[in-house]
Amino acid sequence: MPSLLHLHPPIVHFPVALLVVASAAGLTVLYITPRADLRALTWWAMLLGWIAGLVAVLTGLWDQRNLAPDAPFRSVLNLHIGAGLALLLVYGWILYQRWLFHGAKAQRKRAQAGMDVDDLLLLPSAQLWLTALLVAGALLVLLSGWNGGQLVYVWGVNVGG
Repeated sequence: MPSLLHLHPPIVHFPVALLVVASAAGLTVLYITPRADLRALTWWAMLLGWIAGLVAVLTGLWDQRNLAPDAPFRSVLNLHIGAGLALLLVYGWILYQRWLFHGAKAQRKRAQAGMDVDDLLLLPSAQLWLTALLVAGALLVLLSGWNGGQLVYVWGVNVGG
């Protein structure tokens, strides 16, 4: 059983899986099929992945608090932390835009324009920026995960008792 002092390692797998699934499902909706089940998967995986990502970032920051500031792996750690924070911003921004999309003001505006679109993923004007953010988010997950792996398997950071 993991120590309560090192919660980051068992938690990180959840945002990695959920956010990559969210990006893959979202891109599938944007370019292959707009199925409702894939749209639901995109949004639920993204929300749960973002929450798990926030927990992973907080536990990671807690776990690194006693590491030497001049440690030789500090540049890798900083990239890992930076990518983790950036992916929270990217996916958080997408979720915020979805929240705005479903707001009463946005719904009235779309109704006045004669637009019958009930999901941000189906909005033609959002396709390009959603694509860019979904791809960027997945790449940030990859970057953060890669650097996290380097910290553990190359540098042995926080491994053992």
